[in-house]
Amino acid sequence: MTIDENLLVLLLALLLDRVAGDPQWLWSRMPHPVVMFGAAISYADQQLNPASLTGSQRRMNGVAAILALLLVAIAAGFVFNRFFALFGLAGILLETGLVAIFLAQKSLADHVAAVAVALRDEGLAGGRTAVSRIVGRDPETLDEPAVCRAAIESLAENFSDGVVAPALWYAVFGLPGLFAYKMLNTADSMIGHKSEKYIDFGWAAARLDDIANWPAARLSILLIAAGAWIRRGISAGREAIRVAMRDGALHRSPNSGRPEAAMAGALNVQLAGPRIYGGVIVREPMINDTGRDVATSGDIEDGVSVFYASCMVLAGVTFGLFLCFL
Repeated sequence: MTIDENLLVLLLALLLDRVAGDPQWLWSRMPHPVVMFGAAISYADQQLNPASLTGSQRRMNGVAAILALLLVAIAAGFVFNRFFALFGLAGILLETGLVAIFLAQKSLADHVAAVAVALRDEGLAGGRTAVSRIVGRDPETLDEPAVCRAAIESLAENFSDGVVAPALWYAVFGLPGLFAYKMLNTADSMIGHKSEKYIDFGWAAARLDDIANWPAARLSILLIAAGAWIRRGISAGREAIRVAMRDGALHRSPNSGRPEAAMAGALNVQLAGPRIYGGVIVREPMINDTGRDVATSGDIEDGVSVFYASCMVLAGVTFGLFLCFL
């Protein structure tokens, strides 16, 4: 496809995902593509990451594994692209449906909003259960403000790598780029940890994922600022940019702190700080330490509102670029 066709498909996919999200009736009957990516990554892990290897051997195997997985993903993207091209308009619609599967607007917002609902209806225990579905930190260590912060952080971070990054990679490189990005992002979530088992084997996946997400994380700042301006006024939009520029680098991730800081500024709330993962304390400074120090379920709902407005801006930018390339 040409870039104008990619932009048209992306626009339609963003609209479709915003309305339909991830239909459970479909994925209860067939495997999600990301599940198949995960199966391939697990196979590579089992075959190439035995405990008997040295650290340098694991790192070399990890490099070979992620390169092979990316080649497979790119090849699959080319095959699907050529297959859809055989069907004209119907092929465009089929590709639209496939691209929408890899976006996470409605599903992400639904999962985050469910945390606010659970806190109000079921109290802290319900909030902990709901937030445990979207974050990796130990839920039993979280009080109510920490549950709210975790939900907002997940919303901001996943806006970047679950919406903006796949949209950007598809717009520029089509299905091969989208498949490669999702394979890499899935690999980072599965093997990109600094645990004894994966610190070497997952090194390449983690570094490449950082590179792949770099542009989207910075673009997300502008999109969140625009969404904040629409939903909360011009001062919130300005704060989103100001806090992102000041505090975006405080996060241990080179990318996650950017959208999180933008959302913290938009909502005037503190995010990040010390957290516990698997019983291990991760000590980080607060992002937006001059903001409110107690996040609430109302902040979660405000965050979802800003998120949806940011998604709307992304769709608007996509439409504008489509007209430019016509």
